Amino acid sequence: MLKVRVISAVVGIVLLVAVILLGPEVFGVAMSIMALIGLYEFYNSVSSAGFRPIRTVGYISCIPLFLIGIGAGFSWVGSIFTYSEPIKVFFLGLFIVVLVLFSLIVFQHKRFNIVDIALTLFGPTYVVFLFLFVILTRNLENGMLFILLIFIGAWGTDTFAYFTGMFLGRRKVLPVISPKKTLEGTIGGVVGTILATVAYGVLIINKTYNIPFYHFILIGALNGAVSQIGDWGASSIKRHVNIKDYGKIMPGHGGVLDRFDSILFIAPIVYFYYIFVLF
Repeated sequence: MLKVRVISAVVGIVLLVAVILLGPEVFGVAMSIMALIGLYEFYNSVSSAGFRPIRTVGYISCIPLFLIGIGAGFSWVGSIFTYSEPIKVFFLGLFIVVLVLFSLIVFQHKRFNIVDIALTLFGPTYVVFLFLFVILTRNLENGMLFILLIFIGAWGTDTFAYFTGMFLGRRKVLPVISPKKTLEGTIGGVVGTILATVAYGVLIINKTYNIPFYHFILIGALNGAVSQIGDWGASSIKRHVNIKDYGKIMPGHGGVLDRFDSILFIAPIVYFYYIFVLF
């Protein structure tokens, strides 16, 4: 099993680096496809517990989000929309989706209820909206440098937490949600991510910029903490619907949401830190 996980991880990293290097257009399309797969996995997971999300409405509701994310990378989209116009499309689309969903519980009340429409809307919000920040980060000036902070934060936290917990773990932190997670592993994940983020920032990003190193300490600490919230949140959902993995697209790792659960929450951290604090 460990061999399968390692091979799958290596293949995944190679593919990720490839789509990052191929430019914002390719990256935007690739991440949009991953987001749709993640949404499909989410809907499957809650359906297995007896809920009935309205999938068609959920998938269609993603279009305004993809317009915002991919539009910044495609020049032909930019020639049609100004940046503010996709935002207007997003608000219009959100209103239409909410109107359609409420109409369904009025006219199809025997088939759908408030929980079904709540899960329909939560799926794109949780999966696609948060995936959007991965695309937006890549579209930033020199975004190729900063997008790696997202993956270092997620996978670094996971790796450091795993090994710290293995060798030093004693006290369970959330036994009901994640029985194997320990307080020592949680702390190790944050500390390790801070060190990895500082090293990457000072050695790589600061070849182009001159960012004080304490910013990388803050980004690493935020990523290390928020990453684990994303992981625990995904585990909580899986326990509630009684599944082990969201999917099987990545051998040894599960589905898209199993691999990206932390990334979904780190991406907004990196994006907002960039636009509000750094530049």
